[in-house]
Amino acid sequence: MQSKEADRPASPLAKTPTGIPGLDEVLLGGLPAGRPTLICGAAGSGKTLLGMTFLVNGATQFGEPGVLVSFEETSQDLADNVASLGFDVPALIAAKKLTIDHIRIDRSEIEETGEYDLEGLFVRLGYAVDQIGAKRVVLDTLEALFSSLGNEDILRAELRRLFAWLKQRGLTAIITGERGDGTLTRYGLEEYVADCVILLDNRVEDQVTTRRLRIVKYRGSAHGTNEYPFLMDDQGITVVPLSSAGLDHRISHDVISTGVPGLDAMLGPGGIYRGSSVLISGVSGAGKTILGASFAAASCERGERCMFFSFEESVDQLVRTVGSAGIKLRPYIETGLLRVETKRPSSFGFEMHLALMQRELDRYRPSAVVIDPVTSFRGPDSEVHAFLLRMLDMLKTRGITTIFTSLTSSNDRVAQGDFGLSSLMDTWTSLLDIESNGERNRGLYVLKSRGMSHSNQIREYLVTDKGVKLVEAYLGVAGVLTGSARLSKEAEDKVEAQRQRDEIAHRRREIASRRAVAERQIAELHAEIAAQETEAARLAAQDERRETVLEADRAAMGASRGVHTNGEAKPHMPSEKLRDMRARAPRGPRATTQGTR
Repeated sequence: MQSKEADRPASPLAKTPTGIPGLDEVLLGGLPAGRPTLICGAAGSGKTLLGMTFLVNGATQFGEPGVLVSFEETSQDLADNVASLGFDVPALIAAKKLTIDHIRIDRSEIEETGEYDLEGLFVRLGYAVDQIGAKRVVLDTLEALFSSLGNEDILRAELRRLFAWLKQRGLTAIITGERGDGTLTRYGLEEYVADCVILLDNRVEDQVTTRRLRIVKYRGSAHGTNEYPFLMDDQGITVVPLSSAGLDHRISHDVISTGVPGLDAMLGPGGIYRGSSVLISGVSGAGKTILGASFAAASCERGERCMFFSFEESVDQLVRTVGSAGIKLRPYIETGLLRVETKRPSSFGFEMHLALMQRELDRYRPSAVVIDPVTSFRGPDSEVHAFLLRMLDMLKTRGITTIFTSLTSSNDRVAQGDFGLSSLMDTWTSLLDIESNGERNRGLYVLKSRGMSHSNQIREYLVTDKGVKLVEAYLGVAGVLTGSARLSKEAEDKVEAQRQRDEIAHRRREIASRRAVAERQIAELHAEIAAQETEAARLAAQDERRETVLEADRAAMGASRGVHTNGEAKPHMPSEKLRDMRARAPRGPRATTQGTR
């Protein structure tokens, strides 16, 4: 029996979800159920708001009523403070899903006599819990509760008693505490008694405020160990679970258009893979934003949602700018297929930008994203690189096809100011600024595209009122010709081609004339040969007749002499018979016969 019990796997720790985006992922499921959790941090770090959100989400999302005991703010103040987040606290109180009990403690009105304990708090809290069947409790804050107590021994004993009482009642509790000097809390004891400790930090660096969260400890459960940025605004709390970023994202074999047919033709499958990341880098004025807007418009044209994060232009300015290139974004914005988010990079720290982006992505759920440009973010290269890497992982894990634009200071690829982002991209397209013959033209080429073949040509492209148009590359002796040099050379080529066509036509006419003369001469020769053959046949027939006549004449002469051919005498042939033989012999021309005779 002991062996079987030892082999039995331990049951996982029960957890209570907070309902706060990102926080449950960091906690690997939520706070420990039926146990107290300490939320500590300096003033203004968000302790009360986190506790209030925990209670409201429990009541509205998970069917768990809650009780908040406040030692600093009244019920009305708390309700007013969270009303901007959409929390209807009075309605939850009326529905008996939430109870707020304000306990006023003023040291000037308290005289410490005898032993101090929390029995009155337990009775009051127990009554509130029983009234609505609460499963969640928030105590805000411990410092206000024990501010009038000077005996530290009694303080420590009552703290342990409070945490034990909450555990005994099976309540999932959040206790807030002020951060101490060199310790997590002012008294330095709460973090040891609590089963879970979360530290909130509101940090100011380079005049930019960044909120961070860290799980200091979590008994009986693994948890994220890093510092995680979180956002507090009019839409609540959002935590960026950076621990979930990694290389386990899925891939797709679907190919979608970049919005520029010429660029699609330069890529083997005819576009980019869905869920891939594309970097478009180039100097100022090269058309990076227009290419990004072309991709956004193509996504919306397919009926897919797209988000455009613009860090340099307002919505109206962006719509006007790309509208000059024939890209109409306003209709897509009005129908909800396109959403444009515009913020200055200096408005928040890197983590806050990540938190904002994550929240918008989770709420809007786009299929495509354009970030224009990533080089707007300033800071140490290592921090910017880490920020962009987290952003990329966040987008890839959601299977979002993303276009990043990057500003460069020159056409030299080595000088790319993308903070190492180019090595992380699936496809990298570079825009060139080509200056020649006193004019400036644009060139485009694909440096890399993972998993597909692509053109290695430098293609000139034009930004027209009908979008981006790629023109065929023209390679001259000095390299690629663009602009007026290309047009001039193409005109010369047309003239030369026409001259060649005329020369070929002239040569063909000469050949045809000579062929006709030759065929005529051949026909004359054939006729002459045929005449000669006819004459030869006539002469042969004439000779044959002559031989026949001669033979007949010999025979006649022999007969007239009465001699056989063998020398013997031959009977005389009557003259009538001789005449018959001569008549039967073939006749030739008369002159020839007489000559023979």
